[in-house]
Parts: sequence; structure tokens; C-alpha cells
Amino acid sequence: MAARKAPRSQTEKDMLICHCNIITEKEIERAIIDLLDSDPWQLIVPAKVYHYMKKRGRCCGCFPNVVETIIRVTEEYHVRSEAGGVDIVSHLDRVRELRVQYGSRTYERRPTNHRAA
Repeated sequence: MAARKAPRSQTEKDMLICHCNIITEKEIERAIIDLLDSDPWQLIVPAKVYHYMKKRGRCCGCFPNVVETIIRVTEEYHVRSEAGGVDIVSHLDRVRELRVQYGSRTYERRPTNHRAA
């Protein structure tokens, strides 16, 4: 008989995103929502999230995962809001541009051709 797995949402929320600071995905999501509650149209970047949590990016290898979390949480936040569709699309395009800045050329802050595995 196969072992029972925890519900997917519980497993994902407890996932460790930053090993240097011991920060979980749930903590990052909470910080993003708090920042969006104060200003729903601000551009949230990893440094802003870490500053809000009173942490510092050390190796910054987690930033691509933080960017993906920012994009996902921001999209969900604005879908639930009462803002107009055009405003949401424009803002989310700005947020998605973070992928280029933080996540596309490197993986865990290492060039893809220098990975051991």
C-alpha cells in the first residue's frame, strides 16, 4: 500500500525557499500580501520582500524562486481585487519582467553551464 502524502497545498506552503535565512514559501507569501495591502500597485522585488521581513539576501540563489512566488501571489491578489482588467494586465507585465532580471540567465546564481549535476 502506498504511503499517504500530505495535501499538496500544505506541502508547498511549508517548502523552504531560502536556506541561508530559513524562510518558507508561506512566510514570503505573507510578506507579499502585506506589501500589496499597503499599496496594491507597487512593484515588489525580492529585495523589498527581504527588507520587509528584516532579512538580507546572502547568496541570493533563492531569488528566482522568490520572483516566481511574487508573480503568482500578485496575480492571485489582483484577480481577487476589484481593479479593472487593463490595469491588472499592465501591472502584471511589469512584474513578469522580473523574470528577465532575476531568473532567466542563472540558476541558483550560477550559470547553467557550470552546474555539477
